[in-house]
Amino acid sequence: MTSPKEDRGAVSERDGVDVLGEIADQVRGCPKCELCRTRTNAVPGEGNPRARVMLIGEGPGFYEDREGRPFVGNSGKFLNALLAKAGLAREDVFITNVVKCRPPGNRDPLPDEIAACAPYLEGQIAAIDPDVIVTLGRFSMARWFAGERISKIHGQAKRDGRRVIVPMYHPAAALHQSSLRGAIEEDFERLPKILAEMERSRESEAARDAPKEAQSKLF
Repeated sequence: MTSPKEDRGAVSERDGVDVLGEIADQVRGCPKCELCRTRTNAVPGEGNPRARVMLIGEGPGFYEDREGRPFVGNSGKFLNALLAKAGLAREDVFITNVVKCRPPGNRDPLPDEIAACAPYLEGQIAAIDPDVIVTLGRFSMARWFAGERISKIHGQAKRDGRRVIVPMYHPAAALHQSSLRGAIEEDFERLPKILAEMERSRESEAARDAPKEAQSKLF
């Protein structure tokens, strides 16, 4: 499968890398909320700066806080297996969270903490410009599906402008509730079909626009 992003030049790729690096530096020194007082390491996120798929979790846990990397504990191992079911690897995607520092005791992130990190997340989305955003858990889901229940809408793709948002259970939820494991595996297995459908749609749009562009060059 070819990616529309393969057409992007080296300059845009460098720009994306530079922006993501700047955001990561800002996150590591961020003093915007109380989480900066209790973190060991901030966790900006990592992955392919030209990824077609971006995964957004909730917040770093114990191991993530220790290593400064997202999804490296048990939920990270499960996430790697889920990506494999979709024909993807960590190197193919970009992984981050709605909050970049670990909430004490792995508690839920607070609204002011999510708000403090929001500009970093928005900057990452803009720099990567993914085709598909997978939200992992209810706190990342809430940005696009306010008031919805993840048990009701998980796995259902929603258009958001030129990209698609797919809400899914957080991998940790499936580890704690084995009954959810099958659902999250099935949701990930749908990703290749979603990507293929998006590519066909864009190819169709490009074909429709081509005659208009050719005609405009005559005048």
